[in-house]
Amino acid sequence: MTTSPADAFSLGMVAGETSGDLLAAAVLGGLKGELGDPTLLQARGIGGPAMIDQGFDAWWHCEALAVRGYAEVVREYPRLRSMRSQLRDRLLQWRPEVFVGVDAPDFNLGLERSLRQSGIKVAHFIGPSIWAWRGHRIDAIRQSVDHMLLVFPFEKKIYDDAGIAATYVGHPLADAIPLQADVEGARARLGLPPGRQIVTVMPGSRGGEITYIAPAFVRTIAWLAQRRPDLIFVVPAATERLFARLRGLLAGGALPDGTDCRLVMGHSHEAIAAADAVLVASGTATLEVALFRKPMVIAYKMAWASYQIMRRMGYLPWVGLPNILCKDWVVPEFIQAAATPEAMGAALLAQLDDPSVAARLQDRFAELHDSLRCDTATRAAQALLSMREQRAGSRG
Repeated sequence: MTTSPADAFSLGMVAGETSGDLLAAAVLGGLKGELGDPTLLQARGIGGPAMIDQGFDAWWHCEALAVRGYAEVVREYPRLRSMRSQLRDRLLQWRPEVFVGVDAPDFNLGLERSLRQSGIKVAHFIGPSIWAWRGHRIDAIRQSVDHMLLVFPFEKKIYDDAGIAATYVGHPLADAIPLQADVEGARARLGLPPGRQIVTVMPGSRGGEITYIAPAFVRTIAWLAQRRPDLIFVVPAATERLFARLRGLLAGGALPDGTDCRLVMGHSHEAIAAADAVLVASGTATLEVALFRKPMVIAYKMAWASYQIMRRMGYLPWVGLPNILCKDWVVPEFIQAAATPEAMGAALLAQLDDPSVAARLQDRFAELHDSLRCDTATRAAQALLSMREQRAGSRG
């Protein structure tokens, strides 16, 4: 039987920044597997290289949405509003069977509401952190979304109680990251010598993060190098643009002569797997580090005005996902003024010098990995195809 293009599943999708691109790509791969023929998926909208590799038609690149913090969003609002308006018009003209907003709630929820009001089925993948701050967003979600695809198990009850259809699909990173990392293989692929302690430094994937966090991280490398000249530092950059910015910071004279600091393009998972400890900006990367079961120090800095707003709206004592998911201070956090080279460096040395820290975190993070590992791509794909069937049934 020959399949016509009319049988293809038309899917609108918006993913913001690098992490959203990777998460969305996993779902696209799952859909192609469930459909049995990659030509039966037509996916378009905003995405990045991982989604494009899955056949996605990116009308805009996901880096256009890589903005974090109130002050930064206000500054970029006219551009983002214009892009969202253009995107909405293109989607309404195309009329995909289902639209999926991947994270980026400030951009996606308003778009989703317009699409849903026009009769397009809407799902949202990666629920906003309403359990951490801005709980009132549940009302906007109820108005904007037909079905939530959740990556953390505790979220299901929140949406059930709010009367919003939701499916726990697990986290794609838990499927992608092996249960046992190949540490020696990762070090060999990065050209790292055996027998040396490795500190991986991850200042984030957004331009704003590099502006506010990266200088403090570079000074932390310098602080550590002065005290432990034998340490090797690995700094993975998510994009060529960020690689260039980080190279400029590292070459700016802040590091002592002889510091062994290696900036690499991509290879973030190898850099984490190779590490004895990781200095990481708060965000999805902290979950990656936890799934590799590595000691870490979490830090974050943002514009002063943004921090004041978020600090007043927060509900939890933690900002890092590993601490939030474990509901405990399992790794240190340093936020804003507390994120000094001395504090972050001392916390990393404490982890490097105490083997019991790594052993304890291995056990905690193994439990976390098991709870999140449940073939997310397939579960999410099945939920989206079920929405397609419901749409067809309601029209029939």
